[in-house]
Amino acid sequence: MLKTPTINKPHFHLIFPNIFNFKGGIQVYSIFLLQALQDLYPEANYDVFLKYDKHNLKQPQNLQFLTSTRFHYFGQFAKLLQTILFATKIIILAIFQRPTIVISTHVNYATACYILKLITGIPYWVVAHGLEVWDIESKITKLALQKADKIISVSNYTRQRLLEDKNIDSEKIVLLPNTFDASQFQINPKPSYLLKRYNLTDEQPVILTVTRMGRMAKYKGYDQILHALIKIRLHVPNVHFILAGKGDDVPRIKALVTSLNLQDCVTIAGFVPDEELCAYYNLCDVFALPSKGEGFGIVYLEALACGKPVLAGNQDGSIDPLAEGKLGCLIDPDNVEEIADNLIQILQGDCSNPVIYQPEYLQQKTIEAYEFSQFRASLAELLDGH
Repeated sequence: MLKTPTINKPHFHLIFPNIFNFKGGIQVYSIFLLQALQDLYPEANYDVFLKYDKHNLKQPQNLQFLTSTRFHYFGQFAKLLQTILFATKIIILAIFQRPTIVISTHVNYATACYILKLITGIPYWVVAHGLEVWDIESKITKLALQKADKIISVSNYTRQRLLEDKNIDSEKIVLLPNTFDASQFQINPKPSYLLKRYNLTDEQPVILTVTRMGRMAKYKGYDQILHALIKIRLHVPNVHFILAGKGDDVPRIKALVTSLNLQDCVTIAGFVPDEELCAYYNLCDVFALPSKGEGFGIVYLEALACGKPVLAGNQDGSIDPLAEGKLGCLIDPDNVEEIADNLIQILQGDCSNPVIYQPEYLQQKTIEAYEFSQFRASLAELLDGH
């Protein structure tokens, strides 16, 4: 396991954007990373720095961490002060505590890690997800990434993008893909309470997208699905599209739905709490997220674990959870016609990949590759080599 002086317990400093007040891919990855470390090193000391969380936030019941975990919150400060205090505390506390290792789950915090390493020699790892590391503009951020002792890539796609940067040592880039809690996602019939909530029949074909709907997240591809619905309805007249999630792009999306005259076949469901996610996946006949900016896409794992056909883009990290197309349907995310044709084929049972209609197989393969115990075992191997 992690090599530390025999007298001292391992001490981890973990730098996360937040984990309590927002649930995105980086936040979910951060939570699983902390839980895996604490499973592997229950005796270790943990200091967790949370840039955007506030200390008065109530921790969700389903998040259980060791009682010895010390959380440092910075979300209550004004933006500039927040950034200064965040970096300062990370560096000063580490100088005094001398942690065994520092792990940052966002590249923006690598600069503080790099400064710390210059002062103390303490090693640091940086997790690389997607867009945030594909084209780094800041020279100091890029340097801090290059100087990391390990760069943990969440997908083969992101790893390949990083390898294109000739200044990054390829030996440093290791793979630790996203994971999910398989116990939360089962294959079940369509839930009657959701059918009733949305006034749907059991036989009605449902397309589902679960995503963040921010103005900066148009790459997720929900606009393309809305445009594709015009053709889909000609072939599957009673189709219904449920778009779930929250964000500042919702007003524009609602206006688009109206302008395309799709009000009767589109539901914008809002935020879906964790306890209802599995039910939403079971409600659909196909999960569609034709994104072109995913580092990986945990939602694909969740949908596959519920045995659902999945349609995704072929130009980003979505390729990984779909096993390069073996477990789903990969399309050009910019091609509305292709999205429409493939969704029609999937809903009509004519998809050229018959595997997508084998729910137990989809679930089994996804669990084998990406379940939390696999993530934890892979992390242990990485720490062994530290």
